[in-house]
Amino acid sequence: MLPLGSQLSCKGFLELKVIRDGKVVRVVRKRNLIVNTGLALLAYLAIGSGTAPTHIAIGTDGTAPAAGDTALNSEIDRQPATKSRVTTSVTNDTAQYVASFSFSGSYTIREAGLFNAAAGGDMLARQTFSVSVISGDTLQVTWKIQFS
Repeated sequence: MLPLGSQLSCKGFLELKVIRDGKVVRVVRKRNLIVNTGLALLAYLAIGSGTAPTHIAIGTDGTAPAAGDTALNSEIDRQPATKSRVTTSVTNDTAQYVASFSFSGSYTIREAGLFNAAAGGDMLARQTFSVSVISGDTLQVTWKIQFS
């Protein structure tokens, strides 16, 4: 229970790992933007409505995220995420989503989003970065949404 007068906040964290030949060759960690549709989705979930995030998408456009974003600008793949609750500050205060992407060519991945559907759907969060991958690489994306 939150103490009287305290405020609930929601923070997002994104971690990307490029795995090549079974070894992690690059790690990127960033805070992310919870977009407006994501805030609305969280309110729906709080009243027992709506659909929780289930998928992570990646794309190649590096346009900075904005609160009004509803989709990635240049999505190239979307994968189902393994979902769990993990502890960041207080027991089970963080929702965690993990998805892996495999590549058969070279790409510069510049954006990722957290969605509640295999296609379309509502985007909860988005972030930009720059990660290069080559054929045979795996990109592991871990998204954490912490409530405090």
